[in-house]
Amino acid sequence: MTIEGRNAVLEAFRSGRTVDKLYVQDGLKDGPILTITREAKKQGTILRFVSKERMDQMSDTGKHQGVIAQAAAYAYAQVEDILKAAEDKGEDPFIFLLDGIEDPHNLGAIIRTANLAGAHGVILPKHRAAGLTPVVARTSAGALNYTPVAKVTNLTATMEDLKKRGMWFVCAAMDGEVMYRLNLTGPIGLVIGNEGSGVSRLVGERCDLTAAIPMKGDIDSLNASVAAGVLAYEVVRQRMGV
Repeated sequence: MTIEGRNAVLEAFRSGRTVDKLYVQDGLKDGPILTITREAKKQGTILRFVSKERMDQMSDTGKHQGVIAQAAAYAYAQVEDILKAAEDKGEDPFIFLLDGIEDPHNLGAIIRTANLAGAHGVILPKHRAAGLTPVVARTSAGALNYTPVAKVTNLTATMEDLKKRGMWFVCAAMDGEVMYRLNLTGPIGLVIGNEGSGVSRLVGERCDLTAAIPMKGDIDSLNASVAAGVLAYEVVRQRMGV
């Protein structure tokens, strides 16, 4: 959700609402702007300074007053909430980790797939990724009401922590082992990379396995949300023992 205007943005911060990104017109340094940027830094919001021309292009109302905030349509969960969801069901954790998914339609579709595949939650990085916008909420077809989504500052550090707790990770990549030959059971994290560049190097280095989806067509890649669905249901098949 986009929030424009100094009072509206400041009220969003002070009410405790999750703001993913704050855009501030470059060169503005008056009292209200400094107060807003201070609140943004306190809450760990991504802060971007852009030109007035860019602000005008981004504005829906034309009355942005030098500040535009992108607020989450849904509240984020904590990683602990996701692990607790698995524990409450008596199941090994099954978590989607998304490395730089920037298209909100892809993100919404992946969250929908995660819910239908029985995943216990989704983890997003704070930077270089879509947040829980209204478009994501609509595309998820209601899955955001049931599937917790956590946002973390450092995805690789989160993976290292989860490894210490018994989880292991498989990432999608064209040069990996064919997914049908891999053991995808147990406490697993399915890592899906950016729509264009795939899984980043640092995240890829922390994956235990690399899974490839066999392809027979004339093009060499799948949409990120489709790839997530194909791999997720191989995990489902193996967890069901069929």
